Amino acid sequence: MKPGIALRASLMSPALALLAAAPVSAGTSTSQFRVTLTIQAECKLTVANDIAFGTTGVIQSTISADGSIGAQCTNSTPYNIGLNAGAGAGATVNVRKMSATAGGAVNYMLYRDAAATQIWGDTISTNTLAATGTGAVQTFTVYGRVPAQTTPAAGNYSDTVQVVITY
Repeated sequence: MKPGIALRASLMSPALALLAAAPVSAGTSTSQFRVTLTIQAECKLTVANDIAFGTTGVIQSTISADGSIGAQCTNSTPYNIGLNAGAGAGATVNVRKMSATAGGAVNYMLYRDAAATQIWGDTISTNTLAATGTGAVQTFTVYGRVPAQTTPAAGNYSDTVQVVITY
């Protein structure tokens, strides 16, 4: 091989390498896609705090204690929160009953208002709490009252009330 030809080939190789490494642009093309989410009306009970009336002897005056219920519903969703009569024998939403394992019962009531004038029951449009969802958790106070009554035997009295949200 002649010396002049080898030199020309070696000088041309880096130039060809630079051309090969350069991006080749033949134009662009665009497209698009959609992003979707369907939100349906929904409600969830988030928390129900117990009502503890404490400790007493003779029940000679009203004992008050409060609890709370949290609900989260999609924004603008109307809903109702109802409380059943509880598990006490003979209980109604107007007079619920805490019972002890040894027998006996203590009457109590649950209200939607602090003045204790609106019984909290489970009949929609009659005695449930109606609200409209905001998308965030909404908290509602449950006002409990144990009225003066004939005091049963000493013991631990309790009841379980079911909370239902209808939307």
